[in-house]
Amino acid sequence: MVSIAPLSPTTAETASFEPVARLVGVSKHFGGAPALQDVSIDVARGRVLGIIGRSGAGKSTLIRLLNGLERPDSGSVQFEGQELTRLDESALKPVRQRIGMIFQQFNLLQNATVFDNVAFPLRIHGRHSKAEVAARVDACLALVGLEDKTASHPAQLSGGQKQRVAIARALASQPDVLLCDEPTSALDAETTEALLATLRHINATLGVTIVIVTHELSVVTTLCRHVAVVEDGAIVEHFALDDDTRPPPAAPRTRLGRDLLRLRDAPPVADLRELARA
Repeated sequence: MVSIAPLSPTTAETASFEPVARLVGVSKHFGGAPALQDVSIDVARGRVLGIIGRSGAGKSTLIRLLNGLERPDSGSVQFEGQELTRLDESALKPVRQRIGMIFQQFNLLQNATVFDNVAFPLRIHGRHSKAEVAARVDACLALVGLEDKTASHPAQLSGGQKQRVAIARALASQPDVLLCDEPTSALDAETTEALLATLRHINATLGVTIVIVTHELSVVTTLCRHVAVVEDGAIVEHFALDDDTRPPPAAPRTRLGRDLLRLRDAPPVADLRELARA
């Protein structure tokens, strides 16, 4: 039977300071316009990293570079020490199986059941028996609290349930890293809180590294241990949020950085839209 096994505490503690993924001097242009410029960042194994910035700052491009959906014009993209820019599409396929992806609009197969949506990545890889697929799907749906929805279709689910199905699907191939691109932007506050609790549980129990792109400050302060602030295609600062006994090495240079620390210390419900009206 296929099971979802958490990392042992010793392994998680040892691995947490190692980068599972790394961007070094990465730049990317679309139609001549720069999306990212000379970006470098390490993604520490077993941690939750938030990438925050306003619309058009380059956040989604950065996360798509991490799993090879986009290729940089220059610079290095590494996963587990392997240089992804040197791999062709066939060589990238097994790497992507180790990197789960959650999208803003869920990207579920509308004519398929919840079971078949979660089973989809297992079936296309063709390495699992029918019994193994069923066991893995059941385990993933139980993890996100949807074991009673296996026969439902996406149209019968709430927004929060759809996103939970997307999380279960992303976990089906037992990834090392889970990339989340604005996963809460289509959800209300209560559903967002529940979804973040699920992601926190996944990180704590399975040791899965999570990178979450968002424009919502409260998402970062609720879930993330580290945050990178992106402005105009560059990472302008990167600091820890998980230790409220010490400030970052220097006072945050950006308004977003200062607002994040303010919310960490006295966390109200806030996001960029609220701050823009302030």
